[in-house]
Amino acid sequence: MKRFVMALGLIFSIFALVAFVHPNFEYHKSEEVAKIGPVTATMNKRERTTVPPLVAAAFLVAGALLLVLAPKLSQ
Repeated sequence: MKRFVMALGLIFSIFALVAFVHPNFEYHKSEEVAKIGPVTATMNKRERTTVPPLVAAAFLVAGALLLVLAPKLSQ
């Protein structure tokens, strides 16, 4: 359990640091635009999203707390 909590804290901290450095990221979403019988037409749509700084800060605080409190779980 201790290792799991430490790993989760590390993952949260890394995610938060990446979100602070690079808050905007793009991804592609495949969307069906037409369907005529067995033939379908899809379109790849570029989407952009932003991680709010408050969410990144919350993940950083949660990750730090998990990393600090994880060694105390064995006691």
